[in-house]
Amino acid sequence: MTLNYVVVVDGPAYGSQAARSAYQFAQAVVAQGHQLSRVFFYQDGVHNGSSLSVPASDEFDLVAAWQALANEHKVELQTCVAAALRRGIIGQQEAELNGLTSANLADGFEQAGLGGLAEALLTADRVIQF
Repeated sequence: MTLNYVVVVDGPAYGSQAARSAYQFAQAVVAQGHQLSRVFFYQDGVHNGSSLSVPASDEFDLVAAWQALANEHKVELQTCVAAALRRGIIGQQEAELNGLTSANLADGFEQAGLGGLAEALLTADRVIQF
């Protein structure tokens, strides 16, 4: 039986284990043949969507890993727009709306309100939060 999963990530890309554990869980979900429809980054988890994250050459690049997972398995990567704006993670649309000169939301990520999470919760068989 194939299940539809949604993963909610509250931890930043670096500085805690939460996001890396979420990524490893997401890999296991798709490896087992289940569907991972969306990863929703909330609170400090929105830092996973920053295009300005540059890990050391000997460190795991979690932002790039999320992007690759999304591309390979057609997973939506959404950052909470309110949490992201407060933390300086800005998509192009939000930059324009707020009169900012640049954006730093990584490719493959989109910003959404909590309605995006609510929609995902309605269609998911399982929701896992890290």
